[in-house]
Amino acid sequence: MTIVGTVGMSASALYFFPAGHLFWGVVACTLFVICDMLDGTLARIKGASGPFGAFLDSTLDRIADAAVFSGLAIYFVRGGHSRLMAGVALFCLVAGSLVSYTKARAESLGLTCDVGFAERTERLLIGLVAAGLSGLGVPYILLIGRWLLAAASTFTFGQRVLATRRSAAKLAAGESAPGG
Repeated sequence: MTIVGTVGMSASALYFFPAGHLFWGVVACTLFVICDMLDGTLARIKGASGPFGAFLDSTLDRIADAAVFSGLAIYFVRGGHSRLMAGVALFCLVAGSLVSYTKARAESLGLTCDVGFAERTERLLIGLVAAGLSGLGVPYILLIGRWLLAAASTFTFGQRVLATRRSAAKLAAGESAPGG
């Protein structure tokens, strides 16, 4: 299900969004996001979850996210006629990857990073709802959604860096404490 969700979402985003079919792109992406949301639950029910499954899921999530924001960036260059907004869409792609990376890297170092105003679900929700409403003709919502997403992702990245710094300081203080 993980692979089907990623391939379906990526194909949908890269087909519909650059062509300017924002609403139908969101409909198709949403169907595949549901697959992606169910794969972990299904794996746990079947007793098939494990470290590799978690790794594969989070890695493929980055691919799907990249397809969504790349498709929107192409739309902004082609049909949306805004290089600035194409740049904002690409910034959202990078910032979203950094939000995910900071948590994964912190945890790989044994540090805690359990904060996040705009995690993947929130970022996808903001991004897809804005695109879908824009596809239905709501003016300026796509622009507002992109800027909101850029700000929320930047804020979340900052939250995670600070949380990791605090966790590293606590760990260092605990290691250097007498008897610790």
